[in-house]
Amino acid sequence: MGEDTFTRIILMIITTFAFVACIVPFIKKVAIHVGALDVPNKRKVHSSPMPRLGGLAIFLGFLFGYMLFGEPSSTMNSILIASFIIVLIGTIDDIKPLKASVKFISQLAAASIIAIYGKLLIQDITVFGMYLDFGMFSYPLTIFFIVGCINCINLIDGLDGLAAGISAIYFATIGLISLIMGKMGLDFVLTFIMLGSVLGFLVHNFHPASIFAGDSGSLFMGLMIAVIALLGFKSVTLTSLLIPLLIFAIPIIDTVLAIIRRLLKGEKVSKPDKSHLHHQLLNKNFSHKATVLIIYGVDILFAAASVIYVLHSPKLGYIIYGILTVLLLILVTKTDIVIDKKNIKKKRK
Repeated sequence: MGEDTFTRIILMIITTFAFVACIVPFIKKVAIHVGALDVPNKRKVHSSPMPRLGGLAIFLGFLFGYMLFGEPSSTMNSILIASFIIVLIGTIDDIKPLKASVKFISQLAAASIIAIYGKLLIQDITVFGMYLDFGMFSYPLTIFFIVGCINCINLIDGLDGLAAGISAIYFATIGLISLIMGKMGLDFVLTFIMLGSVLGFLVHNFHPASIFAGDSGSLFMGLMIAVIALLGFKSVTLTSLLIPLLIFAIPIIDTVLAIIRRLLKGEKVSKPDKSHLHHQLLNKNFSHKATVLIIYGVDILFAAASVIYVLHSPKLGYIIYGILTVLLLILVTKTDIVIDKKNIKKKRK
């Protein structure tokens, strides 16, 4: 790594970090003024109304970083348009909650713009020695992938600093891998711009938080995670797409379990509940901060396995992934994250 590259990385992180950290207090005032408040209820863990719209600060930091360090292109145009749609819908939802169907349609629209206009597609792939060309199915597959990433972050955004911290770990890991592998493309720039912006927001969002990301933040962070994964998908090997997702393991696993849990209960998949992984850890008498740090720790281990896989030994990476997956499955069996064991016992009695 040259001195110029190192200086550029530091500048990208510091400028976006400082910008977001400084504008968040103003965003708080705006959120309070327009009534964008997260009011406590039986599903929430906070006890007093909390301003949302934190995602607006992250988005503005992203735009500020792009103006300083980015370069225009059709791909970047598609990312900007899609981001604007997502943040706009998220901001409206933070002020006055929208129907799940409206948010889902906006996610489809944003994902479609990136796939169709930006040409960021999962077109073909090599897996287990076989080459697969998805052809016309590359568009729906890519759209499904983007929407899935968006909702993973949205669903896990339930504790102070959780969604932003997981996103920061993702951006930092992808940035490190890109740096060591000498990839200096658009994904490299967006990764460090997002890292600085998210860390600047975390100054105000880590427990005890003074502002929440809201849907404007969780949806936007999920979108950028998907975009950066697609930008890094240059070769047609399955691992080049899976490695970024394995860094993202905790939100993905939590989302899959949430879907299974709600289907087993006969509920809508979009129905909120209080049985996510972070809720289960809280039920085990871990403190708010300890719960977040535990999830950070597990996510960092998955991130470390990804770095080892890409840069050192794929075999060792697979072993670590396997061990971590088994440990997570054991944790799942010890909680009520899929099935409410307490209610089952009560019914039997």
